[in-house]
Amino acid sequence: MDLQEIMQKDQQYYMNTFGKRVPVCFTHGKGMSLWDTEGNEYQDFFSGIAVSALGHSLPAVVKAICEQAQKIIHCSSLYYIEQQANLAELIVRNSCADRVFFANSGAEANEGAIKLARLYYKKKGFPNRFEIITLDKSFHGRTLATIAATGQEKYQKDYSPLTPKFLKVPINNLEALENTICDETCAILLEPIQGESGVNPTTIEYLRGVRELCDKNEILLIFDEVQCGLGRTGKLFGYQHYGVEPDIFTLAKALGGGFPIGALCAKEYVASAFSPGDHGSTFGGNPLACNTGYAVLSTIINDGLCENAATLGEYFFERINALKEKIPVLEEVRGKGLMIGIQFNKPIAKELNQMLFARKYLLGTVGDNILRVLPPLIITRKDIDGFISVLEELLCEF
Repeated sequence: MDLQEIMQKDQQYYMNTFGKRVPVCFTHGKGMSLWDTEGNEYQDFFSGIAVSALGHSLPAVVKAICEQAQKIIHCSSLYYIEQQANLAELIVRNSCADRVFFANSGAEANEGAIKLARLYYKKKGFPNRFEIITLDKSFHGRTLATIAATGQEKYQKDYSPLTPKFLKVPINNLEALENTICDETCAILLEPIQGESGVNPTTIEYLRGVRELCDKNEILLIFDEVQCGLGRTGKLFGYQHYGVEPDIFTLAKALGGGFPIGALCAKEYVASAFSPGDHGSTFGGNPLACNTGYAVLSTIINDGLCENAATLGEYFFERINALKEKIPVLEEVRGKGLMIGIQFNKPIAKELNQMLFARKYLLGTVGDNILRVLPPLIITRKDIDGFISVLEELLCEF
């Protein structure tokens, strides 16, 4: 089927939640590359919004999917599931968590975190402690609870009234956070590095201050690591950059390398608030998803991809910052590892992204002046050099 036929079918039958899409359809990929229906090759510097962390069609992941699909794809969690137990163990042994629950997405994992935090205090005898504080410009998902937790009005405006008792404070403003805490506060939910709003990191001082406030006021600290976790920032988990451990954290995106899976991870004293029947998922934690997740996470750990993200992320920042000296429109570079936001002092991001697409580079934008870069963790210096060369050439036109 050619692109025009696909576009016509999409416009006729699919709900229009994505507007006018980029006019391309990919048929297959390998490593950093994707090929479209016309046979054109593209360099993927967006990883399906930080999902394809191992690039495309990595043999170990393909093998894990195929072998498991030939054995058993789904099994109810009424029964023990070996792959589920194995992946939970791998996450626990490499993180600060003691227990894991598997969902199908980041939004579901965050829903589970919200439920767990509120249930924790209810079972401790504090039923009125259910308020959760989040950050402005945050993004936590598209369910009714997680858009209420999200700090961006554009995701919320058409769904009022929102789920109550989510309060927002500015990022990196400890005083504002402290002034918002009250007797009803049960948790603070934040991304160590915000992704969807343009790659905005929290500072070490701020995050350590948040942990201190949580300890002082007996409040749970929840980290949404759906985007910044699993090697993206140069460490396996974003919280490891800060010397701070959350009570609960969530994962998704890269965990399945493209296969849908999310994870709710918590320390024992919090996780024990869940009793049989308090939470569940029909598809979450099925053998196929968990076997795939195990292959992905094992590869990230064993192949040194966190270290690669740290080293090449630093190189990426050096190359982009070097352009600032000769290209005035380039204002700021933010992020950590291979989670990068390039901000311009003019509203050129969307036009620039279209120009990059024409040169067969795939990236994302935030608003009119931020370019988002989220390449696979397998990226090489050669890949970066090729991109920087094209970026510099195009920026000279502005």
